[in-house]
Amino acid sequence: MKTLLLITGIWKAVLGLPGGDLPFNFEVNRSDSLYTITILNGSEKILVDEISFTGDSMIARLPVFDSEIRVLVNGKSMTGDFINYSRKTNQRISFHAYQGIPYRFNTYPQVSIANVQGRWETDFSPGTADSSKAIGVFEQKENGIVYGTFLTPSGDYRYLEGCATSDSLFLSCFDGAHAFLFKAAINGDRMTGIYLSGNHWKENFVAKRNDKFKLPDPYSITYLKKGFDKMAFTLPDLEGRAVSLTDKMFQDKVVIIQVMGSWCPNCMDESAFFSGVYEKYKDRGLRIVGLSFEKTPDFAHAASNIKRLRDRYHITYPLLIGNRDSVAQTLPMLNKIAGYPTTIYVDKKGKVRKIYTGFSGPATGNEYEKYKEDFYRLLEKLLTE
Repeated sequence: MKTLLLITGIWKAVLGLPGGDLPFNFEVNRSDSLYTITILNGSEKILVDEISFTGDSMIARLPVFDSEIRVLVNGKSMTGDFINYSRKTNQRISFHAYQGIPYRFNTYPQVSIANVQGRWETDFSPGTADSSKAIGVFEQKENGIVYGTFLTPSGDYRYLEGCATSDSLFLSCFDGAHAFLFKAAINGDRMTGIYLSGNHWKENFVAKRNDKFKLPDPYSITYLKKGFDKMAFTLPDLEGRAVSLTDKMFQDKVVIIQVMGSWCPNCMDESAFFSGVYEKYKDRGLRIVGLSFEKTPDFAHAASNIKRLRDRYHITYPLLIGNRDSVAQTLPMLNKIAGYPTTIYVDKKGKVRKIYTGFSGPATGNEYEKYKEDFYRLLEKLLTE
């Protein structure tokens, strides 16, 4: 069968969300008869290399996450669906793409541009029982392009890209599972906006400039309950073998326990970081173990998802499988898991020294650099004790 020809170069995609269209860009490349797609979010580049064709149809399986894009290709356009199989409901979002459009939002470029550079104290769902705090961190270019993210107590919204106009801010991100869209009206040093996540979540937010605002200490959110002094768990690895913290490989070692999930975007960033850390420090006595609490109860399905994450980030430390609905039963010594990932530091004597909620990934800029400085300082201390 003749291989469907895709036009190479830059494309603009649009996901049809209930509260507005979410745009992002991707690039099609070809080597011989093999195609790849690179999703672009600011400085982030996500390689999609599992692509198949049937007639005029294309299926692009997205990396790490249990999702895919299914489209009909007609020259310079694509029409179809983005399907997120990890969701029990609202799995499908309409997908359209157009070749040769390099900008993300139709409002670019602008002559008159509001200034959003800096840090913004943000309230999501203000005035409600679900209200939560965040910090918007934005870098603005002269042409109105804006890069940044929102920091929260449980992590960040990863690489957001968009633009500012004279009175509005538009930001979006698509990483293969998470589709984030932010639209805000700007009035001086204040914003009022709406946040959409896929076709299942919508909430308002307000923001104001505040360089001094801080989020809760990530080391203070999760802790050992009274009466517990150590971590304990037994979970199957990817081959079904039971692994416990009491196993010989962890004895007299510094252990980092990574509470994670293959569906979690911040866990993806942390896994990429920890993969390099483990290779560098394992000969000095560091052990890392990932407890991946999956949304599916099917072991084979969960193992397949985790293996894709492992292979993508070249993870060589053990990854174990749990169920997200039974985290409290699996880890009863913790008061709660408030966010994914949660990282638990255990010293050579088996004592829990620190528990860190969330992960400030590379999209956060200075916050990521600060996180790494604190991380390596703590790791060196534990290894040399």
